[in-house]
Amino acid sequence: MTAAAHPVRMGLPIPNSKLGMWLFLGTEIMLFTAFIGTFIVLRLGSRGWPTDPHVTHINVWAGAINTFILLFSSYLVVVAHDKLLQNKPSAARLAIIGALVCGLAFLGIKSVEYRGKFDHGIIPGRIPENESQAMENVLRQVDARMERLVASLPVEGDKRDVRLTAVDQELLDLKAKSEPTPAEVIQLKTLESFKTTWDALLPAYLNLRDHARDKISFTVPFAELENVRASQTSAPPLSFSEFVDEFEKVRQSDALKGVLGNVVVTQPIVYGNLFASTYFFVTGFHAIHVIVGLLLFLIILAWGPGCSALFVENCGLYWHFVDVVWIFLFPLIYIL
Repeated sequence: MTAAAHPVRMGLPIPNSKLGMWLFLGTEIMLFTAFIGTFIVLRLGSRGWPTDPHVTHINVWAGAINTFILLFSSYLVVVAHDKLLQNKPSAARLAIIGALVCGLAFLGIKSVEYRGKFDHGIIPGRIPENESQAMENVLRQVDARMERLVASLPVEGDKRDVRLTAVDQELLDLKAKSEPTPAEVIQLKTLESFKTTWDALLPAYLNLRDHARDKISFTVPFAELENVRASQTSAPPLSFSEFVDEFEKVRQSDALKGVLGNVVVTQPIVYGNLFASTYFFVTGFHAIHVIVGLLLFLIILAWGPGCSALFVENCGLYWHFVDVVWIFLFPLIYIL
């Protein structure tokens, strides 16, 4: 007589899909631990790390609202799972729709935060970290607008000087005609408008550029800069605030408001590029996980009343992980 075989039992009394989800979340925990740990090391090891919200344009209230949104969405996922266990698919569907709306609201608020940083020049690799770089950043944008302004002219030529010479010649030719055609009248007005703008823009740019290059205050007139350089005499130093004030005077002039209106003046931020790189990397990677969670919610909704409660539970585990990660990121980035 042979002994009865022992029944086969799993190592862990949970379904394979849930075990797989927990293993996956284990790898995700290690990944975000590396991200958060790196952020902390860089933050603590960089004296002068930007913390002023007026400088970094970190909106604490936006982060707090997003934290509440994610917490509430996690609650809704738990409600959805509970309703499915009670055989109430309609109530579960409403809860998932609510969680989906919360996730979209989170991404919407985050996109507004990102837009605010873009508008203020808080972009990795483009943030000036001292006053010289900040002034050079403004001048580079002005020069780019000058280049586009010249490139848009209806004249021949590859280089700026060639096109400017062609403009002068075209103006002479058009003004010399006694009976210009309607098209020539339009071109004449276009070139005259450009000439007015250019004659105001070029000397203003040169004034800003040379004072910034020599780091000499605007109290020294542009015409005297050459003599000051040649004599090597001391002159009042130029500060970034004075440079910005002078640039704003130029920008607000009637002739140049349309050309320089969207130039971004970025204050110098020590460790600004490192801060922006870590901020966008960590929050952006978290946003990708939020998007994946929203796709899972859409799958649940597309599945319909027959959706498995186990699948909803696994999706909930993933969404709770996304929520917990943000609970760590919020104080680390927004409060500390």
